[in-house]
Amino acid sequence: MSDNDSPRPIAVLGAGVMGTGITTLALGNGIPVVLVDLSDDVLSTARAQVRQQSRLATMMGAFPGGRAAGELTTTTDIADIAGAAAVIESVTERVDPKAAVLAAASAAVVPGTPIVSNTSAIPVDEMAQWVARPEDFLGVHFMNPPYLIRTVELIRGPRTGDAALAAVRGLLDTLGQKAVLVGDGPGFVINRILQRMINEAARIVEEGVADAESVDAAFTGCLGHRSGPLATADIIGLDNVVDSLWVLLERTGDEGYRPCELLQRKVKAGEHGRKTGHGFYEHGPHGGAR
Repeated sequence: MSDNDSPRPIAVLGAGVMGTGITTLALGNGIPVVLVDLSDDVLSTARAQVRQQSRLATMMGAFPGGRAAGELTTTTDIADIAGAAAVIESVTERVDPKAAVLAAASAAVVPGTPIVSNTSAIPVDEMAQWVARPEDFLGVHFMNPPYLIRTVELIRGPRTGDAALAAVRGLLDTLGQKAVLVGDGPGFVINRILQRMINEAARIVEEGVADAESVDAAFTGCLGHRSGPLATADIIGLDNVVDSLWVLLERTGDEGYRPCELLQRKVKAGEHGRKTGHGFYEHGPHGGAR
């Protein structure tokens, strides 16, 4: 295959849990990635995480056979994304860092380049004011880990153009992801429901009605859920849960989204779930609860 036949890279902004997961997904489907973060140390850790996740995904048959893996480039200079076919922002769910990253990204790429936020709660149209060309902007809410969970929320904002929507649908098809198109609004579908459920489950533990294991056992045993709300919260990251709850509270005014004291205490104590080894459960070195 000649260089002209090689796929253009996508840019992933943010080398945290979701950024490395999306990178792993793209590389395993033959798409090169430019992964951007602020620190060389963070990027070095991210490279190791991507290698580990790629091995796991390959062992689980998550990637198509007969396709060469994409090449990973890491950088701290956002100007290096200039030739990207698409940009996927995956930084923390807070206004200031998202606004800064999206503004810089939209200045770095040519018009017509789709800019996607892996947002979990902030409305797409609110974020569209931070980019130079709102018609190129939309949201995709990937699940964790994205290389194993094959369905995403695709969020079209009021100003999202047809071309951007079509291009991102095509990218998701290449990534083996099924897109569920949903409307814009705080939390969209999944997190508008899920984050409130997690908050209430944590409040039940806080009140002593049941422990975390019992809450989750009721959901898996009685309702047939594959994972209970508190085990799911540990996978998401309790810090991300709390950030999303604040976003939902501020934008809806619904007190049911106010993070309960137990969640806030755990986050302040650094008990963020699987990524730190402690949350509602203790987690082993490979992320398994014990």
